[in-house]
Amino acid sequence: MNIMLYLAVVLIWGTTWIAIFLQQEAANTPVLVAVFWRFLLASVLMLVILKLIKRLRPLDKQDHLFCLLQGCCVFGFNFVCFYHAAAWISSGLESVIFSMAVLYNALNSWIFFRQRPPFRLLPAAVLGLGGIVALFWNDIQAAHPAPQLLWGVGLSALGTLGFSLGNMISTRHQRRQRDVLTTNSYAMLYGAIVMAIIALLNGDSLAPALNLQWLGSMSYLAIFGSVLGFGAYFTLVGRIGASQAAYCTLLFPLVALTLSTIYEGYQWHSNAIVGLAMILMGNMVMFVRWPTARKLRLA
Repeated sequence: MNIMLYLAVVLIWGTTWIAIFLQQEAANTPVLVAVFWRFLLASVLMLVILKLIKRLRPLDKQDHLFCLLQGCCVFGFNFVCFYHAAAWISSGLESVIFSMAVLYNALNSWIFFRQRPPFRLLPAAVLGLGGIVALFWNDIQAAHPAPQLLWGVGLSALGTLGFSLGNMISTRHQRRQRDVLTTNSYAMLYGAIVMAIIALLNGDSLAPALNLQWLGSMSYLAIFGSVLGFGAYFTLVGRIGASQAAYCTLLFPLVALTLSTIYEGYQWHSNAIVGLAMILMGNMVMFVRWPTARKLRLA
């Protein structure tokens, strides 16, 4: 079951990055409005299905408050960051930066749940940060790096932090034996409501773009990327923990970068290959089970 959940997350989330690009390319819709429609559709769909199959579980006031926080972190502001970043860096590069969630999760698990991170976090972090530098080396080497690049990288890193904080809230839900589908559904709904309120305060219209590419991309992001993808991911978080679940981020950048090369014309350079390899190695270091001294002696 864990392998099936991993594969589902990798394949779904590996393709959602290009869907974000296609949605933003289709129409000049405010980011807040695009995020609002994505999670409104996903939450309504989830709540209706859970109600019909009698799987919608009751939550107390404190649970709903944490669902609101989870919605802001995972189904709201983090995607505002990712959608804006997509205008400045390729969707494939966004996914590579997002793969650093494994490090965020390890640190946040230590902060919030006193789960001491393993020593291998240090070399993993060094490899990961070095990989990002190598990945963007051509731009950094320029006399005046484009500020758009820095915004793209910074927003992607900030969005990844939001995602990780949402992981911690999901862990809190599941430690209290709250149903993951129920909490996800309410969190998506609350995230959509917060996005709508901010958009209206900003003077934006909530009307969706009525063209096939925008509606198709939004539907894919809502149904596959949100309902199925987050459902599978947070089920993994409950089964094996946030740090281990984030291992799937090791693989889906490969899917995202392949699609980015085909559809966005991403140009591969030698330093980009080295950077990607370092980031993947950094993530892998977090999960390699080194043999103990006793096992080595027995061998």
